[in-house]
Amino acid sequence: MLEKEKIDYEKCVLVGLTTRHQSEDKMNEYLDELEFLAYTAGGEVIKRFTQKMDMPNPKTFLGSGKLEDVRAFVEQHEIGTVIFDDELTPGQQRNIEAFLGAKIVDRTYLILDIFAQRAKTSYATTQVELAQYQYLLPRLTGLWTHLERQRGGIGMRGPGETEIETDRRIVRDRITLLKKKMATIDKQMSVQRGNRGALVRVALVGYTNVGKSTLMNVISKSDVFAENKLFATLDTTVRKVVIRNLPFLLSDTVGFIRKLPTQLVDSFKST
Repeated sequence: MLEKEKIDYEKCVLVGLTTRHQSEDKMNEYLDELEFLAYTAGGEVIKRFTQKMDMPNPKTFLGSGKLEDVRAFVEQHEIGTVIFDDELTPGQQRNIEAFLGAKIVDRTYLILDIFAQRAKTSYATTQVELAQYQYLLPRLTGLWTHLERQRGGIGMRGPGETEIETDRRIVRDRITLLKKKMATIDKQMSVQRGNRGALVRVALVGYTNVGKSTLMNVISKSDVFAENKLFATLDTTVRKVVIRNLPFLLSDTVGFIRKLPTQLVDSFKST
C-alpha cells in the first residue's frame, strides 16, 4: 500500500490593508489568492489580520496598535511566519521582524520561493535565480537570518559591514553573470523558434491554476505536468497539434497572477 506524502505545513498568518487605492473587497480577493500561495509554498494559514489606512505606514506597514495585535497572536499561538500581501521595503521588513520576532515574508518573496521550488530546467532556474538576487540585493543588511540558511548557495560569511559590502559585490557579479547566461539562452531559443518553420503559433494564456496545462494535454494528447497548485508550469512547453488538417504549434505558458513581482516580469518576459 502506497503511503501518502506527509507535508509538515508551517503555521503562518496573513496581513492585508484596505487603502484609498484598494477596496475591502479587492483586499479580500488578494488575501484569498495569498492564502493559496502560502499553501502552495507549504504554509497553513491560521488567521488573517487586516487594517484600513489611507496608506501603509512607511516604517512598519501597519499601525502600531494593529502590529501589537499581530505580535500578541504570534506569541500566543507560536506562529513562525507572517506573510504580508504587498511588497515591503527593506526598512519595513527589518522593523517588523525586530518587533514581531518572527520570519517576515512579503508577497514578492513568497512568489519567488514558489518559483524556486517549481523551476526544473536550466532556463527556468536561471530566470528564478536572477529574480531572487535582484530582490535580495537591497535587503542584504536586514536579511542575515535568511541568508544564513542559504549559505551554500551564495557563500555568505557574516553580518559585519565589510562582509556585507563584499557580498553586495558578489551578488552584483552574479546578477551580471546570470543576465549574460539568459541572453545566450534567449539567442539559442530564437534559433530554435526559427527552425520550426512557418507553422501557425498558438499560446494558451490565462491565470495560474485555471487548467491551461490540462487543456493542452487534451488538445495535444500529451502529458504536460498539471497539478492543483499555483505555478505548476514554469517552462514554456510547445507541442505540434493538428486539428481538421490544420497543423499549428501550441504553447503552454507561465500563468498570470495579481501583483506579480517586477523582478519576475523582467526575468520571464519570454515565457
